[in-house]
Amino acid sequence: MSLNIEQVKEFSNKTWEESIIPTLSKYIEIPNQSPQYDPEWATNGLTEKAVELLNNWVLEQNVKGLKSEIKKIEGISPIIFITVESTKTENSKTVFLYGHMDKQPPLTSEWAEGLHPYKAVIKDGKLYGRGGADDGYSIFASVMAIKALQEQNISHDRYVIVIEGSEESGSIHLTQYIDKYQEEIGTPSLIVCLDSGCGNYEQLWMTSSLRGVLSGDLTVKVLDEACHSGSASGIVPSSFRILRQVIDRLENQITGEVDKRLHVEIPSYRIDQAKKCAEVLGDFYKSYSWHGNTQPITTDPAELLLNKTWRPTVCTTGVDGIPHISNAGNVMRTQTTVQLSIRLPPSLTVDVASKALKEILESNPPYGAEVIFNIVDVAAGWDAPAVKPWLEKALGEASQNFFNKPHVYTGEGGSIPFMGMLGEKFPEAQFVITGLLGPQSNAHGPNEFLHIDFGKKLLSCVVYLLDAHAKYA
Repeated sequence: MSLNIEQVKEFSNKTWEESIIPTLSKYIEIPNQSPQYDPEWATNGLTEKAVELLNNWVLEQNVKGLKSEIKKIEGISPIIFITVESTKTENSKTVFLYGHMDKQPPLTSEWAEGLHPYKAVIKDGKLYGRGGADDGYSIFASVMAIKALQEQNISHDRYVIVIEGSEESGSIHLTQYIDKYQEEIGTPSLIVCLDSGCGNYEQLWMTSSLRGVLSGDLTVKVLDEACHSGSASGIVPSSFRILRQVIDRLENQITGEVDKRLHVEIPSYRIDQAKKCAEVLGDFYKSYSWHGNTQPITTDPAELLLNKTWRPTVCTTGVDGIPHISNAGNVMRTQTTVQLSIRLPPSLTVDVASKALKEILESNPPYGAEVIFNIVDVAAGWDAPAVKPWLEKALGEASQNFFNKPHVYTGEGGSIPFMGMLGEKFPEAQFVITGLLGPQSNAHGPNEFLHIDFGKKLLSCVVYLLDAHAKYA
């Protein structure tokens, strides 16, 4: 039986308005932070409240053959584990759909007037609030895509949906669940992740790669006791000056170029995709909230996209050992520590990166000072496997049917740690990585929003892709 495109559109519009938005709004208003950011996550009941809200909604949809459970392992965050039986009489395969329900910290004081991270507000076609687009909507879109097929009596594959609770903490708890329930998951031939982004709200976007990330604390220590700056300066080298020298080994302070040991050769087809994406987006860098006359690193959109998706970059995300200026005395401090977040090319392994970074930052310290780089967290990057003809055709048709524009491939500068793990476990699987995080949607930042109309069309595209997989994969 053929999928009725107009019925899919009607279903998506109706279910978003009548079911998804009301329940997603309730979810937004639960301040359940990811374990890394909330030391009381296991005892304050917020994670449980969010999980129960979502799981109850799933059960209320009366999807044929669906079983949904809250799985718990002692000491780690729970997951929602959903299975839907196949309705095909032969050649049934498994599709794995993934999302998460934990949230980043609120950044309460920075939100615009009338907006709040834990207050769902609809304004100008956008649903504001923490965790809606990143990534609370994913469970709704996954379940409703299956329901849409059933409402048209379309035969479908077996589905496994996993909604985890530690993605924003690097998916630190998820591997244990995947290992424990490996047999129930099976071997997926298609993996759908709805936790990524889009370059605009006008067509279907496919994430082709994800950068890895390595974060660590870089400390320079020169004294055991602080000294009066009048007596020590000019004799004792400043820990901050040494820190600047050490970081400059890693990242050229003039050009921003990172040490060649952290680079990889970018595949030619990824360069071609970046150029095509640049043609679609144009001067996309203008959408950033630039201060004053600040300029981008370059005005070449294709180069900016390659910088963001395939080249290593360094951000200083925190500092310790420096007092606030309101109580900073004329003192030569004993040490300075900064937290570095280093984005890694998709195909660079974290082992190679870790070894290189330790060597770059710690070897031959200036003046013999103590320089230590303590690696705190790592997440591998990911480069998507080649897209099979049936999926390439389905992506193009889905984008044309629901957006009237072709689909676009782009890499993402961030990481989804789980994707690399899935790629290793299921090397034969096809991947559809997409999402709602588009221009100015501000995931992790103030005024995070979900573009409602885009969400409706994206749900429709997922329906189409699931149908195509059942028929042609």
